[in-house]
Amino acid sequence: MNEAVTMPISGIRPYQLSLSSRERAALKLQRPRCLWLTGLSGAGKSTLANALELQLNQLGLHTFVLDGDNLRAGLCRDLGMGDESRKENIRRMAEVARLMVDAGLIVIVAAISPFRAEREVARRLFAEGDFIEVYVSTPFAVCAQRDPKGLYQAAREGRLKDFTGIDSPYEAPLCAECEIDTQALEMREACQRLAAFLINK
Repeated sequence: MNEAVTMPISGIRPYQLSLSSRERAALKLQRPRCLWLTGLSGAGKSTLANALELQLNQLGLHTFVLDGDNLRAGLCRDLGMGDESRKENIRRMAEVARLMVDAGLIVIVAAISPFRAEREVARRLFAEGDFIEVYVSTPFAVCAQRDPKGLYQAAREGRLKDFTGIDSPYEAPLCAECEIDTQALEMREACQRLAAFLINK
């Protein structure tokens, strides 16, 4: 019986494409970036990402939103919620975001991404200045009160394990490029502030 021959990882050599990410972006008249929105569940990351994409689209910019829950429903549906699975989840999101930046897009990632080390690993995939960490710093009490998916309640009742902020830690950024508190700001104002920050960059 013939056995399949598997090429070892050490034998993989990424193919060098002739067209650069900058040349792809030049066709779109924009500088590609990754805006990485991190914060607790219920902080407003997805709502802010969606609103920001709409505003940037109206300015003629080419964008895409990578939402944590959306990727959990597809690319990352095989992953659990333990620490190692969360690390792998963020690794996959970061790699997809990097490919999209290479394609010349402005990518907006909305994911809890609770661990500083994993966010730093994501940052290192990008050229200097192409990764912008946005801390959606809405306080825990506000997020738990909003509880749009009923997850905080489920975690408190013991029906949901390893939930960030309850029985799994959230490590807030120490030096995020931008901070948005959706308790202190109306969503429209938060969106405008973030769009202005990106354009000024």
